[in-house]
Amino acid sequence: MRRWFVVNTQIHSEDKAAFHLRRQGFDTYLPRYLKKRSHARKVDWVPAPMFPRYLFVGFDPEQDQWRSIRSTVGVGQFICQGDRPAAVPVGVVEEIQSRENERGLVTLGLGQRFKQGDQIRVTHGPMADHVGIFDCADDQQRVFVLLDLMGRQVKVRVSQETVAAYG
Repeated sequence: MRRWFVVNTQIHSEDKAAFHLRRQGFDTYLPRYLKKRSHARKVDWVPAPMFPRYLFVGFDPEQDQWRSIRSTVGVGQFICQGDRPAAVPVGVVEEIQSRENERGLVTLGLGQRFKQGDQIRVTHGPMADHVGIFDCADDQQRVFVLLDLMGRQVKVRVSQETVAAYG
C-alpha cells in the first residue's frame, strides 16, 4: 500500500532532493507557505518550505525499491522507526494539501476561513468598515487584503483579528 514517508534533506536542498527523487519515479511533496524575509531594511514575502530540511516521499515499501532514496542527491536520511522508514499517519499530508491556495502555497491560520478572492470587511483599525478582497495569509497572523482606495486597488496587510466575512 502506498504511503507517505519523511526524509531529512541536506541544508537548503529540498528542491534538489525532490527533483532527483521524481527522476527515480517517486512521488514527492514539499509544502510551501508565504514567509516574511527582511534584508537591508526591505521586507519581502517569499515562498518557503513549511518544514525546512524535510520532504514527503510517497511509495509502497513492500513493492518499491525505496532503499535508493538514502543515496539520492540532496537527501540526508529517512525518519525511521528502527531500521524501517516511519510512515506518516494517514490523512496528514492530504490535510496539508487541502490548505493550499491557487498558487500552491499552504495558507496558515486565517487562510482556512477564507479563499483567495473572497470578499471580507475590515472591522477594526484605521481601515475599519472598508470592504476588500482576501488575497492570502502569512506566517505572522496577518492577511493581505486588496482594498479600493482613492480609485485604485491597493494591497494592505492587516491583523487577522481585524477582518470578517462580508455579507
